[in-house]
Amino acid sequence: MGSAVPEVSVFWTLGGIAVVVVATFAIGAWGSSHARATSDLHRARRLVREERNAAAISGEYLSAASFLGVAGLILKDGSTALWYPIGFASGYLAVMLFIAAPLRRSGAYTVPDFAVVRLDLPWLRWLTTVFVVLIGWLYLVPQFQAAGLTFAVIAELPTWAGAVALLPVVLASVFSGGMRAVTLVQAFQYWLKLFAITFPAFVLFAVFLLGGSAQERLNAPGPVFERDTDVAVETSVTLQVTEPTWLRVTAEPGAPGGPLQPDGTAEVWVPPGDYQVDAGSSLSFGAGTAVPVVAGAEAENGSWMHPASADPASLVGTYSLILATFLGTMGLPHVLVRFYANPSGHGARRTALFVLILLGTFYLFPTVLGLLSRLFAPTLLVTGETDAAVLLLPHAMLDNWLGALLTALTAAGAFAAFVSTSSGLVVSVAGVVASNFQRVKNWHMPVLLLVTAVVPTGVALLVAEQDLARSVGLAFAMAASTFCPLLVLGVWWRRLTALGASVGLLAGGGLVLAALAVSVVWPHPGGLFGELVRQPALVSVPVAFAAMVLVSLGTKQQVPEGVSRMMLRMHAPDRLGFQDGRVRKPVVTKESGGRHRL
Repeated sequence: MGSAVPEVSVFWTLGGIAVVVVATFAIGAWGSSHARATSDLHRARRLVREERNAAAISGEYLSAASFLGVAGLILKDGSTALWYPIGFASGYLAVMLFIAAPLRRSGAYTVPDFAVVRLDLPWLRWLTTVFVVLIGWLYLVPQFQAAGLTFAVIAELPTWAGAVALLPVVLASVFSGGMRAVTLVQAFQYWLKLFAITFPAFVLFAVFLLGGSAQERLNAPGPVFERDTDVAVETSVTLQVTEPTWLRVTAEPGAPGGPLQPDGTAEVWVPPGDYQVDAGSSLSFGAGTAVPVVAGAEAENGSWMHPASADPASLVGTYSLILATFLGTMGLPHVLVRFYANPSGHGARRTALFVLILLGTFYLFPTVLGLLSRLFAPTLLVTGETDAAVLLLPHAMLDNWLGALLTALTAAGAFAAFVSTSSGLVVSVAGVVASNFQRVKNWHMPVLLLVTAVVPTGVALLVAEQDLARSVGLAFAMAASTFCPLLVLGVWWRRLTALGASVGLLAGGGLVLAALAVSVVWPHPGGLFGELVRQPALVSVPVAFAAMVLVSLGTKQQVPEGVSRMMLRMHAPDRLGFQDGRVRKPVVTKESGGRHRL
């Protein structure tokens, strides 16, 4: 991928990334030095304030998909892509309403702990641990791919260089301390990411408002090139040409639907149609030429600004996405463990409310940058590299020192997103696996941390890149199809059995894995089947819930004996003290002149 960033921006950007890395290490070292014991590090002593814990959750949650992927999808798909930030943020509403307080009161620290405590079957710990690892790795792979994208865009390095550079930073961050240190780092990085996205958004939107011609482009049928533009295509793409145009290419276009055949450099007449453009081609567009877009992207501004058509396939894809993101947040193990750091169930619910506010504030700004990218960075619609919009937009709008500064700031914020999300995931996944050992030896945790980080790095180097937000969406689908049913039914339905939970986990998770396997063998299936392959939650989530309910009803004799005590513990008010495993002394209060026990 060729860089469109000037040399001065490269130095500033690498300097900004270095500052982020140094600050991450410094805060992590300071946090770990104030921890009292190993258990304090992982559990954060359950004394983290709601506001700081909410900032840490948000910092860990705002991944590459949030910082880069949302703007890229809005650039390409328009208003339809708004369901991604809406779903990512509103998922915490489900967490707050259904599981935050009961899960904290349960006394469990991880999802496997909850499964064992609630269903009283030790081997469920291993089954749930497998899904914790799968979800963690599905979430980690896009982080390393995004790091490769960032280094390729900014410094013209191979994509593998960014992934390899991120790995030691993540490992150094997690080795410097456990959950308490990571909490401080992620709380800091949330505010860093918020500043890195809001300041450029305000500046660039002001530039947009001051430019009258740019505002007029919103009324144009589609995006156009403002000036003569050369585009280097480094990944084979299929381009959709909507208006006939003269085009200087390094290959002769065939008939619509045919490939671009190598035939030197010539200026040719290209009628509307779809064209295969091979990697290594160079396309030159004149000023005022309509921008051809990669297949699947919205070519017209009218359709780009309105929701997708009501055909069955599009509706299925939209509803499946909403279901995955809204319910998937509830099942993300690296996020759930954060709520155990609160001192009470009430505190956990307040934390979820603060997270909603913090995420809602953040997601306003990638939306703005996606809109501006449609007007000022149309070349990304040709190359298909829309995930780079946030990184390239400042230079596209401001070809001066301010553009270089904003480029450095967005790249530093993006790197902070990769580090914070990856660090939290690695600590959480490795901690869950370590909890399965009766005796954790000194060498277990470092090895687990290393394996947890290295495996997704290798996968990221091997698999083809997809839209970052859509890649993370698969992790949400897995979480929504496994842990969401387990937690919702485990918290609110006393008749859930261990066998029902196991069958539901295998059914929901198996369908998501099957969709992933099909997408590897058949990358671009079409129609309704293609939508379900890309986002299977609309099928896998109901199947998982149904399997858990039906099998539990068929094995009602296996309902744990202590289920009533456990349900009371999860749902009793905090002041009664059931979450601590004991009942406190009655609290006497006065009300209307009388004395009452609470």
